[in-house]
Amino acid sequence: MTEPAKPERAKPEPALAAPSPWVSRFLPPAPADGGRLLDLAAGKGRHTKLARARGWRVTAVDRETGALAALAAEDEGVAALTMDLEAGDAGATVRALDSAGPFGIVIVCNYLHRPLLPHLPALLKPGGRLIYETFMVGNEAWGRPRNPNFLLRHGELPSVFEGRLTTLAFEQGYEANPSPRVVQRYAGESAGTV
Repeated sequence: MTEPAKPERAKPEPALAAPSPWVSRFLPPAPADGGRLLDLAAGKGRHTKLARARGWRVTAVDRETGALAALAAEDEGVAALTMDLEAGDAGATVRALDSAGPFGIVIVCNYLHRPLLPHLPALLKPGGRLIYETFMVGNEAWGRPRNPNFLLRHGELPSVFEGRLTTLAFEQGYEANPSPRVVQRYAGESAGTV
């Protein structure tokens, strides 16, 4: 009998980690009415802070929200939501998240739970943007995650979102900085205008 895969955490996010250059590149300033943004698997909130600096109202979600709750206590533009994204039905999880949306931007960084992937476009309002970056096959040579269940396959993100989002940019492969790793990055936009 095979044991189910246990969650494998990516490399820990340093306390003062800089935002991802990919996220920074595709995260526009908030619209004049102060758009809504979802930071999914937000960790300590590095992208939540970046989004707030650009004027977005942020719902930051993670299963451990101590650091996010502290951000929310200091800033009324941040809502911290404690949620185990891997518990239960992915569709139900997305419907629960949708109650805080719809979102102009959804950010996912250093996190992969495949059942959620096809549901993410539903969280976006027309013209909304998905910004995604995480590890892919080949990363096991450099560090965590190593389990193939938590590593994207070659070209997986554009394949999953084909017909659901318009691809703005995609890249994948090895990079040496800030540390050796193999990643996949995707930015896509939903149909319509904001």
